[in-house]
Amino acid sequence: MSRKDDRKDSRPASAMSRRDWIKSSAFVGGAAAASTLTPFTEAQASVAAPRSELSKPENIIYSSCLQCHVACQIKAKTWDGTLAKIDGSAYSPLNCLPHIPYETDPADAAVVDAKLCAKGQSGVQTYYDPYRVRVVLKRAGARGSGEWETIPFDRFIDEVTQGGQLFQGIGDSRSYPGFDEVVALRDTDLSKAMAADAKAVGTGDMTVADFKTKYADHVDKLIDPDHPDLGPKNNGFVFDAGRIEHGRKELMKWFTKQSVGSPNAFEHTTICEQSHHIAYDAMTGGNNHHMKPDLQNAEFVIFWGTGAYTANFGLTPMAEKVTTGKVERGMKTAVIDPRLSNDAGKADWWLPVTPGADGALAMAMIRWMLENGRYNGDYLANANKAAATADGDPTWTNSAHLVKIEDGAGRALVRADELGIGSADAYVVSVDGELIAVDPTDESTPIHGDLFVDAEVGDLRLKTSLQLLHDEAMSRTQAEYEAITGVPERQVEEVAREFTSHGKRAVVELYRGPVQHTDGYYAGSAIIAMNVLIGNADWKGGLQKGGSHWHEFGGKPGNVYEFADMHPGSLKAFGPTMTREKHRYEDYTLFREEGYPAKRPWYPFSGNIYQEVIPSFAQGYPYPGKILFLHKGTPALASPAGDKVIEMLQDPDRVPLFISCDIVIGETTMYADYVLPDLTFMERWGTPHVTPDVTTMTSKVRQPVAKPLTEDVVVDGETMPISLEAFLIAVSKRLGLSGFGDDAFGPGMHFNRPEDWHLKAVANIALGDKPGEVVPDASPAEMDLFVKSRRHLPASVFDIAAWKRAVRPDEWAKVVYVLNRGGRYAPFGSGYSGEYMKKKMGTMFHLFVDKVAKQRNSMSGEYFSGIPEYRGQYDTAGKALTRGGTYPYRLITFKEAFGGHSRTISNYWSNVALQPENMLWINRQDASRLGLKPLQKVRLTSPAQPNGKLAIGDGRTLDMVAKVDVREGILPGTVALSWHYGHWAYGSNDVVVDGAVIKGDTRRAAGLCPNPLMDVDPILKDVCLTDPVGASASFFDTYVNVTPA
Repeated sequence: MSRKDDRKDSRPASAMSRRDWIKSSAFVGGAAAASTLTPFTEAQASVAAPRSELSKPENIIYSSCLQCHVACQIKAKTWDGTLAKIDGSAYSPLNCLPHIPYETDPADAAVVDAKLCAKGQSGVQTYYDPYRVRVVLKRAGARGSGEWETIPFDRFIDEVTQGGQLFQGIGDSRSYPGFDEVVALRDTDLSKAMAADAKAVGTGDMTVADFKTKYADHVDKLIDPDHPDLGPKNNGFVFDAGRIEHGRKELMKWFTKQSVGSPNAFEHTTICEQSHHIAYDAMTGGNNHHMKPDLQNAEFVIFWGTGAYTANFGLTPMAEKVTTGKVERGMKTAVIDPRLSNDAGKADWWLPVTPGADGALAMAMIRWMLENGRYNGDYLANANKAAATADGDPTWTNSAHLVKIEDGAGRALVRADELGIGSADAYVVSVDGELIAVDPTDESTPIHGDLFVDAEVGDLRLKTSLQLLHDEAMSRTQAEYEAITGVPERQVEEVAREFTSHGKRAVVELYRGPVQHTDGYYAGSAIIAMNVLIGNADWKGGLQKGGSHWHEFGGKPGNVYEFADMHPGSLKAFGPTMTREKHRYEDYTLFREEGYPAKRPWYPFSGNIYQEVIPSFAQGYPYPGKILFLHKGTPALASPAGDKVIEMLQDPDRVPLFISCDIVIGETTMYADYVLPDLTFMERWGTPHVTPDVTTMTSKVRQPVAKPLTEDVVVDGETMPISLEAFLIAVSKRLGLSGFGDDAFGPGMHFNRPEDWHLKAVANIALGDKPGEVVPDASPAEMDLFVKSRRHLPASVFDIAAWKRAVRPDEWAKVVYVLNRGGRYAPFGSGYSGEYMKKKMGTMFHLFVDKVAKQRNSMSGEYFSGIPEYRGQYDTAGKALTRGGTYPYRLITFKEAFGGHSRTISNYWSNVALQPENMLWINRQDASRLGLKPLQKVRLTSPAQPNGKLAIGDGRTLDMVAKVDVREGILPGTVALSWHYGHWAYGSNDVVVDGAVIKGDTRRAAGLCPNPLMDVDPILKDVCLTDPVGASASFFDTYVNVTPA
């Protein structure tokens, strides 16, 4: 393995004349000479190419965007080998409505451009960002000092695999761990045997002494031999991913869980909208975690804390559907948001709810629906599949299923054997007062249950799920709900009446707004319950699961590569995850020894708890971390109270080895020991999945469209761009780990290059989910176009012989057919089957969630509720928070339509051009009371930042100051600050590389990041407020003060 900088450039010298001196620089912009920076802060693609050149099919490659999580399909256009323009793909239903037929020849499609938002078009500047890192950086001072040296890739791999006194040259004599030390357990069979027995130890079915005796020769491989259920030392490796999507997501798990043998592979979902997913997952019995309205046919949609015109999933595919629906079909909308968003401004109703009171507002609407008989009783009475089928409904609910009441709360669904009327697998319903055993999945005997039951049977008190929801909704009057939510009772009635006036063609759509609270799971559940009450799921114009995708990593009969069976030598990871997600505290020896409360919360229902990774790692609970690998993430900036991790990251005794894989030196990467350059979405592979807003089957492919601006490296004789894939291959080969190298996937199937992984996924898409569901072979003309359109890519990226070797010969022409179109797309209109959606959920909704009701909060020992409820906001133990006082204003955040992610700050076309900084939205009444005038600077303070100054650990202190934007369109008493401005790194600051000062661009520091102001959990004191069930980070529960600066 070595650095390789002598690749040939196929472009004319005039197209990129600065190439040679860029090669000598650590950054893409050639920032070794500070005076040369300014010209390159504007993307090099801002040249005027003749339109005819950009419309030629040989200058176009279709791929997938990553300027936001919608991942629209894009049409990347090159001119003389330079990436010059990005448009939307007309093949894709996200970008073109209706999209062009899949069989359209790429030569004909070349002249058809589709829509793409400002962020997507500005992706050119993400690629050409002059502050992109192109070689490995190693810190040359203390963590966060901003002092770096460049090192060869080989040396980097040597150091991180071997460990040792890696920083002795700067006076640090401590020994740092390497992968060779951390990956202690490497025997496949032994890992499987130890995993099974360690689980038995945790549950008390095997003693620690017996485990130690059985594995006496191997206890040295464990984190703690007295707690074998915590797992092996391998668990000290943590892969913490920010923006990672399918394709790479599966590779992350492949390496971390199967090659390294650690369970610790995390994504960023809890700082996005995780409690929304967990609520859907719980209420669908694990069958769906994300559902959307059928916007093309819905007659009324309530957008709750989200919309179609700004963020969500997302404005490119959704905005046209809503606008067209309003103009052509008379579609109505209501928007629930404290802020008059773009969506609210075009809505028929705007309900500015008090932040954190979403659950109360949902319960107010549910109360009105139940009181006024505005629910679908026939649908709710269907207690099993047979009853639903008889009524023509694809789904049914457990509304009529009976629940045991203990201490005044629903504790568990009663089983038929408990009443002597059936088996333990059956539930119980009342039918005209008679108790009947019911199997919810039974397709032969329809059972319609009584909906409202409150009865005593022997020693048991029983209520139906719907009765429990009814009682909770009725626990407050509408006047009390109005006092909590700030929404007048009249508006509640108007919107609830409208919602229940369209049959199945009304939907409540929720996303981030109502769930990024400490009660996010319950608020989300209450909102979903509104959809359940009218029975709109799987119906045209109702709530639907989307068209889904062809499965690229296996699991379907037609798949030719079953990745689950393609990892010979795979290790069995065991032990709890670092964040304790998807694990019950009660299943571990720690619980038997320590009881309640746990030292940190356990989250059995959630996952990807981003804000909890580094604090847990640093505290060493449930075990200490050794190697933190951060991939394209910035928790210090992006998490609420994320600045609390800065002190942790700066302490090598708490975070021993810290590697960051990124395209720039970001706000968290700046504290790393090593920076591994990665590729942008323009230079690499992926298979991002489609949003459920899209009703037709869609598989997207991300592929290299532009020449990598990072250096080339040689890994075991193979030349490739330095990247995440290069790193994983290099480390695995160096240590002899499974899943990489020759025969990695099985005899004759090697994993030596990135395309060895990614093209097999494309082959699965091409061959389809069902036998015979294959795409055509690319024609000879298409095969020629495929090669010609990639003529600008270097051999380290596009070697057609290497690409062919990645799949079987009979698959290659089909793979090319998919790549030439950037994915695979079912025809427009194919998402429907009469009045139903073609892809159906087709299962039971759970108004009462049994598994949640049976689980205790690990921080208090108190049971969670099995039904939606409103209890206000609380800490991790469930104790109510004390609010207000010297901090009278509620702080909320939002995303701008032209930004919204930390990396988009480099996109000057959409930031500087449209809005160079964010401003604090404040209501005119509040501004008048404070004597504030438009554009006046104010200081924001909060309990987390009482002085309104942020120390970032490198000697700088940032002022929490912003200009005010005085508006009518925000709830009085609430202030709002958008996210993605206010950087303190990411090219905004000066750094030193190899002794040279690289000057920052202060435009990137403009504005204010709201996240450091946000509340810290009062029990844990090192992490933000978090939903105990759904694990969402709280973005909307902080109170601040606003004073003139």
